[in-house]
Amino acid sequence: MPTPFAGKTIMIQGTSSSAGKSLLTTAVCRCFARRGVRVAPFKAQNMSNNAAVCADGSEIGRSQALQALAAGVAPTADMNPILLKPEGDTHSQVIVNGRPLESLDAAEYFRRRHQYWGVVTSALDRMRDSYDLVVIEGAGSPAELNLASVEMVNMSVARYCQSPVLLVGDIERGGVFAQLLGTLWLLKPEERELVRGLIVNKFRGDLRLFDSGVEILQERGGVPVLGVLPWIDSLRLPEEDAVALIDFRTTPKVGDAVDIAVIHLPHISNFDDFDPLASEPGVGLRYVQTVEQLDTPDVIILPGTKNTIGDLNWLKKSGLAKAIVALASQGVRVVGICGGYQMLGRELDNTGRIEQADEFAEGLGLLDVSTKFSQQKQTFQVRIQVVDDRVVPGAKGEWLSGYEIHAGRTTSKSTWLRYDGDDDRCDGAASESGTVWGCYLHGLFHNDHFRVAWLRTLGVAGLSQPTQANATILESLDRLADAFEAHIDMSQLEHIIWNKEQGHVTIG
Repeated sequence: MPTPFAGKTIMIQGTSSSAGKSLLTTAVCRCFARRGVRVAPFKAQNMSNNAAVCADGSEIGRSQALQALAAGVAPTADMNPILLKPEGDTHSQVIVNGRPLESLDAAEYFRRRHQYWGVVTSALDRMRDSYDLVVIEGAGSPAELNLASVEMVNMSVARYCQSPVLLVGDIERGGVFAQLLGTLWLLKPEERELVRGLIVNKFRGDLRLFDSGVEILQERGGVPVLGVLPWIDSLRLPEEDAVALIDFRTTPKVGDAVDIAVIHLPHISNFDDFDPLASEPGVGLRYVQTVEQLDTPDVIILPGTKNTIGDLNWLKKSGLAKAIVALASQGVRVVGICGGYQMLGRELDNTGRIEQADEFAEGLGLLDVSTKFSQQKQTFQVRIQVVDDRVVPGAKGEWLSGYEIHAGRTTSKSTWLRYDGDDDRCDGAASESGTVWGCYLHGLFHNDHFRVAWLRTLGVAGLSQPTQANATILESLDRLADAFEAHIDMSQLEHIIWNKEQGHVTIG
């Protein structure tokens, strides 16, 4: 393949949410990175409470961090200049260039479209200056006609940089002809001209059965079909949307596996924290939303949340709070990460109205800690040392890595973690017995030796060689790229990318 010109783009748009845009953007990044292209992802605007923290402390969507890993580059805020983190039914925290700016409802956010549009285009220009190829991900559908004049993530971006677009349809949900052809027909002529290829995604069964379908799409759509992608089983990659947890909620405990129940909070965030646990043999991990689903597990985990007090109130109304306290008194282990850690304490002080919730709330009282929310949000990558053996006997002295995203500051008298380079700065709390504990560290269970040592305290056997969490992700990325290259016409895709003259135009 000839050396590409710098600054080319290809955009992945979908006919709907969950059509596979994020995964295919990841696949394209991995494929071209393996071919020696300097490639990176870009998504103008993302809505997700699953965030990642870059080296400089900026926040971006979890999917863009995964795509950066697939591309073999460090994630930066330019890859996702606007991140919306839902705080309730009507408001979202607006993260701009990796930093929290304000909390807005949807109507006010769209009214400020011109203010944010400059943020998007500037970030995209910087990305094109830095990489040979920028793989742009859309959101939802480009044919949401009521949003066409205000959207900043689909055809507005494609028009700006005159990017060729690949349109992805989800055949698993049915109606793929209506999805792809209907979307094409609803686009404006100048937008439809940008669509250079179609991809049919998530096909189960014999791919040859859709040969005639490819012919129909090409004949009626006037756009080539680059390929039909099969359903790929058992990809162990972080999920961006909580809808992926539905299947977990119905997963029963199998045999003698240790039963770990994660509370599926209404505003759950960063639940990929627990993917390494789910991947271990001898562990059954499930997400629960009711007392009946909770039953009597071996471990209860309270995860992160974008609305700690609101979700704590939900815990109390649902009866889960009372059930968790009762189970803890019976010796069931309880773990809290970030917002879940805050909930385990005595009290939460929100008098500054940092969260869209009550000014004050009583916690579950399982840990002797208190939390005060502050305007200054803490976002940073961290290296931290275990300084107490209560949580995992024998782990004292071990170094852990991860990241933190939280607005509260928690006071604890029973810390078990100390930050690297600061003997006075500690994190976490644990009960005297060590059966109840928590901390702010996201990515805790991605630390292989710590995870395995903790599981052994639960009686999980057969863990002599720890599963390497990051190696599992990299293996899945390569398997995804292999499948993409096997079923997509890569020569045609290269022609679409490298032979398309690109610039940018001004949009009103």
